[in-house]
Amino acid sequence: MNQAVRPIPEGYRTVTPHLVCEHAAEAIEFYKKAFGAVEIARLPGPDGKIMHAELRIGDSPIMLAQDYPEYGSRGPLALQGTSVVIHLYVEDADAVFAQAVSAGGKPIMPLSDMFWGDRYGQVEDPYGHRWSIATHKQDLTPEQIMEGMHKMMAEGCPGQQEPPSP
Repeated sequence: MNQAVRPIPEGYRTVTPHLVCEHAAEAIEFYKKAFGAVEIARLPGPDGKIMHAELRIGDSPIMLAQDYPEYGSRGPLALQGTSVVIHLYVEDADAVFAQAVSAGGKPIMPLSDMFWGDRYGQVEDPYGHRWSIATHKQDLTPEQIMEGMHKMMAEGCPGQQEPPSP
C-alpha cells in the first residue's frame, strides 16, 4: 500500500511554535499546570536532556527541546530575553491568567479589555517565554479598532511603565 504522505501532518498547522528551554522537563510540567498542556511525546537524549517533546494546548501543537548552547540552541534565559510572544486564545482569559500565575508565571501585562475587542494580558513563564492570554469579546470594524487605538495611545497603554523622571 503506497498511500500519499501528507505534507503537513494531521493535527498540525502551517506554523508550529518550537520552544527552546533550560530545564525542559520542568517547563513541560509548568505548561501542563499553567495552560492545561497535554504531553504527546518526549524523546530524551543519552544525557537525559529532552532532545524533542511535543505538547498540545487546546487544538494547537507545540514542540519543545532542552537548550544545547554547544550547538547554538539557547533559550530566553540564556539570551536574557525574548522577542517572541506566544498568543493563546482561551474561553476564559481571567481563569487561565490566574492559573498561569499560580503555576509560577510572572504577570507582565495585567488583563484588560483591549481596543481590538479582546480581554488580554501577558505572563512570562519561569523559562523566559512570554505568553499572551486572550478571550475575544467583541467583533469590531477596522475603523472602530483604529479609533480605540488612538484613544488608548492618548490615555497610555495598559501595563505601560511610566518613563523615568529626569
